[in-house]
Amino acid sequence: MLKRTFKIFASFLALVFILTACNMNVKTSSEKFQSASNEYNAKLKIHYIDVGQGDSILVQKNYSNMLIDTGTNDSTEKLISYLKKQNIKKIDYLILTHPHEDHIGGADAVIKNFDIGKLYMPKVGTSTRTFKDVLMAMKNKNLKANEPQLMENFKLGDASCVFYGPIDSEKKDLNTYSIILKLTYGNTKFLFTGDAQAQNERAMISNGYDLSTDVLKLGHHGSRTSTTNEFLDKVNPKYAVVSCGKGNDYGHPHKQTVNKLKSRNIPLYRTDENGTIICTSDGKNIIFNCNPGDYRSGRR
Repeated sequence: MLKRTFKIFASFLALVFILTACNMNVKTSSEKFQSASNEYNAKLKIHYIDVGQGDSILVQKNYSNMLIDTGTNDSTEKLISYLKKQNIKKIDYLILTHPHEDHIGGADAVIKNFDIGKLYMPKVGTSTRTFKDVLMAMKNKNLKANEPQLMENFKLGDASCVFYGPIDSEKKDLNTYSIILKLTYGNTKFLFTGDAQAQNERAMISNGYDLSTDVLKLGHHGSRTSTTNEFLDKVNPKYAVVSCGKGNDYGHPHKQTVNKLKSRNIPLYRTDENGTIICTSDGKNIIFNCNPGDYRSGRR
């Protein structure tokens, strides 16, 4: 009887040991997952989303999200689907660089589908249906637009952002109203230019802004009207990204622009060849999810 009791007790202890070990393993796996998640979200992640002939850039840092532009009307469904796949619930900063359709086409849907923290827009509008749709979506959510001020800064997680534009705008060209934003994380720097033109680039240089940048998002889809040699001298980027549609009617990026990059040996990443481009920074190193594209113009 005593021997049987001992066997039962021994079996019980063995079971307890197994269960404890299992719990320890589960806890260890959970801790590993949480550690990996924290490490992942500690890095800066920039998605140059393929929205065809338009712009849309998702920037993520420390569980905070910033969306710069929202592509075209035609790319809206693709944009919303992409954002949802990233498990986006709230966009802490929505920046609509200027009111052209290829930059605000999906803005009304973004406002409807996600919580919006702060919305920045330049103080200029149009009479287009697309722009009116954005205003209506804002009204329905009691969302007000903020006009960025030159050198105004804010934080996205522990990354620093500062506005360099709109600067030197003129009514005859909505592109010149583009919001220009520089983001710094650790020793890595990124410049987002909307459709900024040569005159905007000259104005930033005249104002003495620190334009040095690791990754430059080319202004106006790589048009010849942007990315002057003087500007490239000041920015001195290690990499360039252009958002444009495959076989677009404008010939973006233009031959003049890609030749400037080629002569300076600046790798060019392009959504018309690479699709969505994802760039990750740990504050020291910058990694892309794809290889650079070529230096051919949009005219094939």
